[in-house]
Amino acid sequence: MKLSYSLAAAAFALSATIASAHEFKAGALKIGHPWSRATPAGAKVGGGYLSIENTGSTADRLVSVSVPFAARAEVHEMAVKDGIMTMRPLENGVDVPPGGKVEFKPGGYHIMFMELKQQLKQGEMMKGTLTFEKAGNVDVEFKVDSIAAKGGEGEHKGH
Repeated sequence: MKLSYSLAAAAFALSATIASAHEFKAGALKIGHPWSRATPAGAKVGGGYLSIENTGSTADRLVSVSVPFAARAEVHEMAVKDGIMTMRPLENGVDVPPGGKVEFKPGGYHIMFMELKQQLKQGEMMKGTLTFEKAGNVDVEFKVDSIAAKGGEGEHKGH
């Protein structure tokens, strides 16, 4: 009887650890903590953030993203050019070098959710699919955080 309680406790601890990690894997790619900010009612756009780590020896590329809660999703980059912050879609996606890690975060690479079909509410998990050149499709869930979430520190530290 003690053994079954021990096994149940161990299984629960493992499932809690896995759930809190909020990571997804496809071959050599590890997708860490996809998240989005909550949006006000009527908002037409939202942003998605995550990290992609390539533990393999071959480069891959995130080529597209699809989500059911927006008409389309685009991979974007924000950068300062001639002293001016610009945002542009990356038509060819984002390279993920072997042994490298790419961070999608506010003010840098990010996913734009265009023509939202619904409000993104704090606490929700929103399904999406990342498509990679070599790894193929990877189903993920974006955790919706507060409208003021900044990522990196605070809400996402340790995820």
